[in-house]
Amino acid sequence: MVKSALIFLLLIGTSYTAMSQQEIKLYKNGPAESSGITEKEERNAYSFVTNVTDARMYAYLAPAEKANGTAVLICPGGGYGGLAVEHEGSLMAEWFNSLGISAFVLYYRMPATHWEIPLKDAQTALLIIKKRAKEWHIDKHRIGIMGFSAGGHLASTAGTHYTRKTRPDFMVLVYPVIYMSQDGTTHNLLGENPSEELSKRFSNDLHVTADTPPTLLIVAKDDDVVPADHSFRFYKALQDNKVRSELHTYETGGHGFGMWKRNAETDNWTEVLQKWLVNSGLL
Repeated sequence: MVKSALIFLLLIGTSYTAMSQQEIKLYKNGPAESSGITEKEERNAYSFVTNVTDARMYAYLAPAEKANGTAVLICPGGGYGGLAVEHEGSLMAEWFNSLGISAFVLYYRMPATHWEIPLKDAQTALLIIKKRAKEWHIDKHRIGIMGFSAGGHLASTAGTHYTRKTRPDFMVLVYPVIYMSQDGTTHNLLGENPSEELSKRFSNDLHVTADTPPTLLIVAKDDDVVPADHSFRFYKALQDNKVRSELHTYETGGHGFGMWKRNAETDNWTEVLQKWLVNSGLL
């Protein structure tokens, strides 16, 4: 009897895990374009995934009885050369689930200078979430996007280069890349010598309008990988256009903290996020 009960509980647990991490391919018949990457996708000991060519997302759905209708598409960072899918992906999704928010971790394709590919993947993912919103107990008017570092650039691109059907309802940007400069992220996205026109096209502080979604920015002032100036510029553009926005800065914390605790000021940044979600009517 006890053995049967344990097996039953184990099956329920397995079923829930499978449901909460459902893999969803973005293109049933594969994407129309290729980045040219031929190497096999790899994941190292730090859950950093490289050579991503299989566009997909993993659904972490809040249980129906707990779901509050809000959903977030999460874009992990990695300089457009890989994806930090744990501390900027799955752990973040699980935190959202604890609040009754459904989350989707996006494995967007690495561009290898094919700059149109990541944005297409993000917009396709948003369209899928909107299309299946009712099935997943999601309010189609409360679907946001979140990004870390280069994933923050992708999220802010989706929030400034949207179509009528792909506009996210809010953005959360954590130590984001915002504008293009002569660094690895730019080179991976646009190539080593992008034109001024192309650089401006993907410098998202230049594309903020009054219709840009409400935004929360989180950054540490001592970030030596993506200078805090990226966040400052985007926040100024949001304020200049009277977009509801907040910028929270920390003196220390560096870059890439995500959901990892570092015994630093940034360890409590999710408390700021939770408060913002409440104040925004999303929680």
